[in-house]
Amino acid sequence: MSSERANDSGLEFEGKCVALGVSGGIAAYKAVEVLRGLQRAGCTVRVGMTRRACEFVTPLTFRALSGAHVVVDDYAPDNPDPIAHITFSQTVELFVVAPATANIIAKFAGGIADDFLTSTYLASNAPVLVAPAMNTTMLMHPATRRNLARLRADGVRIVEPEAGEMACGTIGPGRLPDPQLIVSAALEILRERERRASDLAGERVLITAGATREEIDPVRFISNHSSGRMGFALAEAARARGAEVTVVAGVTNAPVPAGVRLLRTSSAEEMRDAVIREVNGATVFIAAAAVADYRPAARAESKIKKSKFTLTLALEPTPDILAEVSRSRRNGLLVFGFAAETDEVVSNARAKLHAKDLDAVVANDLTQAGAGFDAETNIITLLTRDREQPTTLPLMSKLDAAGRILDEVVRLRRKG
Repeated sequence: MSSERANDSGLEFEGKCVALGVSGGIAAYKAVEVLRGLQRAGCTVRVGMTRRACEFVTPLTFRALSGAHVVVDDYAPDNPDPIAHITFSQTVELFVVAPATANIIAKFAGGIADDFLTSTYLASNAPVLVAPAMNTTMLMHPATRRNLARLRADGVRIVEPEAGEMACGTIGPGRLPDPQLIVSAALEILRERERRASDLAGERVLITAGATREEIDPVRFISNHSSGRMGFALAEAARARGAEVTVVAGVTNAPVPAGVRLLRTSSAEEMRDAVIREVNGATVFIAAAAVADYRPAARAESKIKKSKFTLTLALEPTPDILAEVSRSRRNGLLVFGFAAETDEVVSNARAKLHAKDLDAVVANDLTQAGAGFDAETNIITLLTRDREQPTTLPLMSKLDAAGRILDEVVRLRRKG
């Protein structure tokens, strides 16, 4: 037996509380194996079910195995807690839904809270793991693909369904994954959560986010499509891991995370000035903002009037904030940059890593669907100063991507 499997059956997860949601599909009976697998790893498991799930497996089965009341309806006479969707959801460290039907996935994606399970999803602050199970045609339907993409963008982890013969006789993808795979995915999330807890305590993280605006005249400006989502996701994730976080933000349209210090700027020059003022107090600098590379050499004092003649603008480079911070770094400051590219993504990112003497570069291929500006997901490639091979990550939410970037911060800090 491997050491990892030995840990799964030992005390590693003792005291961890997991919620198991069961929705109404033929695979509902396999949720019993998921429950038992989590229990063997040491987890305490609470179960919630939809009404339709009860037609496949009775609540009594799960109550007998879990030793706890199984909630189907908050308002049922036998329910000891009339606001169970709140207390149930906020006392667990992971919410697993297996099987997750097309219907429950659609409700999660749409924010519908019309029963105990969907209300629990909206009320939970814990990570969510979903194991879809449905007919192949339903799984491949554009609506289901769209709903799964929405859940990924919201940070929900998905255990991909397996291919095989369905209960209806169809052969193809859609079967519930092996229960042990679901259990393994759940335990890995718990490990990740434990590993990341307060691992950035003591770090003072300075992050740039959003777009800059370089004025042409009092009305017009040069800018880009950055929303600030990636920078704010980094701020949220760093704060959750114990760091003190300051964000120097340009123009953004994404929500500002709670618990971070925010400094607003507009132009590249303003952002540069704010960063230089703050960076001496930082231990980590992450340049996630999309700073304009050029600005008008001269700003018109009044609005430039439209005419029939061609207008030529003379442009000059803006300050290179990232290069300046890297050149003047001291006291062990870690410096991370971003490279948004449309071609030769890795080679251009590697050139930036070396030219600016960075600790790491996060490369984005803007041509890929689901990556880049104003998307809620991202596809990133991580390049670091100490590794020859880049690490390319799959499509994930920007918050999950932020977590992976910050894992590199922790690794490089520990390596020294």
